[in-house]
Amino acid sequence: MEEQDVVAPVEKNCAGCGVRLQSEDKTQPGYVPPSALAREVIICQRCFRIKHYNEVAPVSMDDDDFLRILNSIGAADSLVVKVVDIFDFQGSWLRGLPRFVGGSPILLVGNKVDLLPRNINLNRVRNWLQHEAKERGLRPVDVMLVSAQKGVGIDELLIRIGELRRGRNVYVVGVTNVGKSTLINRIIHDYGSADVEITTSPFPGTTLDTIEIPLEDGCSLVDTPGIINRDQIGHMVSPEDLRLITPRERINPRVYQLNDKQTLFLGGLARVDFVRGNRQPFVVYVSNRLPIHRTKLERADELLANHHGELLAPPRRETIHLLPPFTRHGLKIEPGRERDVVISGLGWISLTGKEAAYLEVHVPKGVSVGVRHALI
Repeated sequence: MEEQDVVAPVEKNCAGCGVRLQSEDKTQPGYVPPSALAREVIICQRCFRIKHYNEVAPVSMDDDDFLRILNSIGAADSLVVKVVDIFDFQGSWLRGLPRFVGGSPILLVGNKVDLLPRNINLNRVRNWLQHEAKERGLRPVDVMLVSAQKGVGIDELLIRIGELRRGRNVYVVGVTNVGKSTLINRIIHDYGSADVEITTSPFPGTTLDTIEIPLEDGCSLVDTPGIINRDQIGHMVSPEDLRLITPRERINPRVYQLNDKQTLFLGGLARVDFVRGNRQPFVVYVSNRLPIHRTKLERADELLANHHGELLAPPRRETIHLLPPFTRHGLKIEPGRERDVVISGLGWISLTGKEAAYLEVHVPKGVSVGVRHALI
């Protein structure tokens, strides 16, 4: 038989992203060379290039694909592990999960705890997550904090999963890039024996279908594709710019004492105008690699017009066209307690709450802006 006549068996799926394998069309998801089909563990060509060459190979999944997967979870009695990104809680919140999973218990896991500043009170962070979940209509059976990348909190998480699952399958769910696959890889490598490694990358849409990891009692730990939350700024920038705005190390808060009529530019991706209020500190929590520029409000329009993509970057000049036009969000920060002004997918700015502050936040159209109780 000639090589081009060999077709991947329909029952085989990529061990890295879960997609159905095929050896007919190199341009379609799931392609593998026919010579690779004899291997016991097979990954598709896309996963191979992501792992070994850090290439970007986006594949679109429509909302029907995500609904199919969520409905399959609801059809079975299982434990659902919902993973959120602590650094981007608002942008990584998966809306409406309880109505899909029926009566299955939900364990809420806050990932990337290693990005938070040193000496933070983790009990307060855990309580904060519980409060924010309740505000959004979710009452999890428990809340855990972990760092999948660093291995922090994994022992405690596995013990709690063992207590809660009671002989059921475990589904790990979340939006894109919260670290679900990294979490499962950490569990496999540190505590399991399965000869598999799920493909991970900083780019949305890496996992394309469910991936089942067998457990000793015949049940499975199931990784699911990340559901796209389209109000995150990460979906509007180039892969190079995404690497800059995605934190890779512990965040160093940057403090700016601002008078009213001053502006902060977060690179060229967001602009925060302090329109009215008394002088007060603005504490900025974004990627350490994202430059911040302060200027007078009266000069902000001119600065953006003349230096967007250069001084105000990212985005770079050649990738500005990827960003939708900026839209303005007017906010009043009430005095009395600390508040965070959150820009989905980028970070947040904390205000002390001692004085009222009137802000205008300019972000690309479609990016979510909100105010919440301070995390830190």
